[in-house]
Amino acid sequence: MMPIPVIAVFDVGKTNKKLFLLDEDYNIVFEKSARFIETVDEDGDVCENLETLRSSVHDSLHEIYRMPQFDIRAINFSSYGASLVYVNEEGEPLAPLYNYLKAYPQQVKKQFYDTYGAPEQIAAETASPVLDSLNSGMQLYRIKYQKTDLFSQVKYALHLPQYLSSLVSGQAYSDITSIGCHTQLWDFVQNDYHSWVKEEHLRKKLAPIFPSNQALAMILNGKNCAVGIGLHDSSAALIPYLISFAEPFILLSTGTWCISLNPFNQQPLTAEELSSDCLSYMQYQGKPVKASRVFSGNEHEQQVKRISAWFGQSPAHYRTMPYQAEVIAALKEKYAPATTGTDSTGLITSGFAARDLAGFANDVEAYHQLILDLVDLQYSSTQLVLKGTQVKDIYVDGGFGKNEIFMNLLAQKFPDIQVWAASVAQATAVGTALAIHKSWNYKDLPNNLIQLKRYKALTHPVNI
Repeated sequence: MMPIPVIAVFDVGKTNKKLFLLDEDYNIVFEKSARFIETVDEDGDVCENLETLRSSVHDSLHEIYRMPQFDIRAINFSSYGASLVYVNEEGEPLAPLYNYLKAYPQQVKKQFYDTYGAPEQIAAETASPVLDSLNSGMQLYRIKYQKTDLFSQVKYALHLPQYLSSLVSGQAYSDITSIGCHTQLWDFVQNDYHSWVKEEHLRKKLAPIFPSNQALAMILNGKNCAVGIGLHDSSAALIPYLISFAEPFILLSTGTWCISLNPFNQQPLTAEELSSDCLSYMQYQGKPVKASRVFSGNEHEQQVKRISAWFGQSPAHYRTMPYQAEVIAALKEKYAPATTGTDSTGLITSGFAARDLAGFANDVEAYHQLILDLVDLQYSSTQLVLKGTQVKDIYVDGGFGKNEIFMNLLAQKFPDIQVWAASVAQATAVGTALAIHKSWNYKDLPNNLIQLKRYKALTHPVNI
């Protein structure tokens, strides 16, 4: 039996680290998943265990190359953004993989904006809300002024997807989807690195840019293999939709973050949008994608723990809870909409955390109210990128797309737009593979990547 030609995709999330093998029709023919125990940096702040991650990539490659049923034609990578790996001349890490939620020193922040202009101005030019360590360019700036010995040893500051790629290729590159994800590095007006990057002489610490839709020709395990340089995960998840749909749409990519991506909105970001955590991503072909986001997946996880502990239920109980319209109607009669709040990092939340669980008759009420509050927050966030465009469809990908309560309530919020639960088996991994399709796959692009289920206001879903 002839081995199946496949591409290996490493999809590294904050929580789950996954490896997929996809055949030429983009079917997943092998997968494995792992969770790693986090470690701490020199300040005692929790961070990714970079050594475990590095070992896992090498071990996984050895594993799949020993499988005779597969012919590894290509390898690519995707991961979360806002994370830099500082490497020396030999490509070895010099420091921990600092957490993007790490507190940012205020004196360094003041120095930056005193030198380069008002935060609002920099945010507008770089399409990046002021997010401190979530702006990875600010991480590099901090290293330069607070860790001078480390900075002097750094050959390149690589975003995480590109670091992962370098473990296989031995080559260091930068990628536009990573540079363009709220880093404050890229000037979206000038389509180049921002002037502050040049004035700080940081360009030499940033590896050359390589096209996201091309791959490096390598010999691995004695065979030809195309190795991609990696993509930011949100940009990768958008690719199957860009390939499949021509009419204007919004992709609501849900996970730890719930990100509304509108590739058909080219309007400059306003001060109001930036202050509401609106930003622009860069898609793999180098075009900006207006986006808004909320930290709802994280909030959902924390509040489900609170609800389950209060009512004595397992958190898993809520994964398949059915939508009950009569419960929602009663909650709307009983409670006013929540007042949004902020979490410990300053990110906006739905306000559910301030609700007294003792006021709910049971956990069904409490959970429905949580989703009701999260959908209210989601509506406000999605509206930021929807207005002024002719969007006809909203596709919900990821965890909340499987949540019947969330989907029914979202459809009610957008009665004039078609709301779909969009099922792409592992959209980020598929998008990461599709990005370098021409480098390894001789077949035409598939036209059946996405399965859809439409939700209508106050009605049942319809399978398409």
